[in-house]
Amino acid sequence: MRNFLKERKGKLDILKNLRAKNYSYKKKEVNEFLFSQCSGCKKTFPLKAKEETFVCPHCAEYFSMPASERAKRILDDGYEKIELRAVVKNPLEFEGYEEKADKVREKTGLSDALLCFRGRIDNSPVLLAVMDNRFFMGSMGSSVGENIAHIFELALEQSLPVVIFCASGGARMQEGMYSLMQMAKTAAAVKRHGKAGLLYISCLTNPTTGGVTASFASLGDIILSEPQALIGFAGPRVIEQTMGKSLPEGFQKAEFLLEKGFLDAIVPREEMRKTLSFLLKVHGGREEWA
Repeated sequence: MRNFLKERKGKLDILKNLRAKNYSYKKKEVNEFLFSQCSGCKKTFPLKAKEETFVCPHCAEYFSMPASERAKRILDDGYEKIELRAVVKNPLEFEGYEEKADKVREKTGLSDALLCFRGRIDNSPVLLAVMDNRFFMGSMGSSVGENIAHIFELALEQSLPVVIFCASGGARMQEGMYSLMQMAKTAAAVKRHGKAGLLYISCLTNPTTGGVTASFASLGDIILSEPQALIGFAGPRVIEQTMGKSLPEGFQKAEFLLEKGFLDAIVPREEMRKTLSFLLKVHGGREEWA
């Protein structure tokens, strides 16, 4: 018993000594030993490296990037966030939907799967919308559709181009037909914006699927994609069962779609800002704010 108490006292003394030292240094040491695993090559690497680049250092596979981080890397300093005017609703009274949405909000700090910004890309004014798949896999519910339409209406009023980074699992099942109706709403908003002679650039990231692909994501004047992005409407198994045919390997990857003319270009993440800057300047993007 004495040996046990002596050993316990020794451990407590060690803990006291550790607490007496710089705690922030201790926390930093712990963070350096946190690792993440790539879903592609299955290799591990420091979590800090993932948070800095969002690219696997071994196989260069892209990881999902939070919408706020995307905006930070694309826009010039001094951009402003546009407050969204629609919030998640539960029109079908889907059981557990509101509770789950509250948990996702608390975890991510997002009000929905979309963030919108007003700013400049290399001094060219633009309205930027970025989908975030941490919120219900970036699915498009009625609030997302309403806010996409709102961004195009705002851009039309101010004669500004629109850039959207799409990352979505499609329409949000919990809202049923209300979610599907957003396809028509967003497509109509894009049409009005385009008839005014304004530019819309759609940037597809991994994944972009379902009702988002079948609506505003595919209606850009220029459609770009990140490498190896999964882009499609339904999954391969559903398509094979419907058509009764085997599908080409990688037929829903960005590279295959570029070959078939669905995309205008595949742009690596580190070159996206430069590419958008060039496209905006070519289309007269150095005008003053409306």
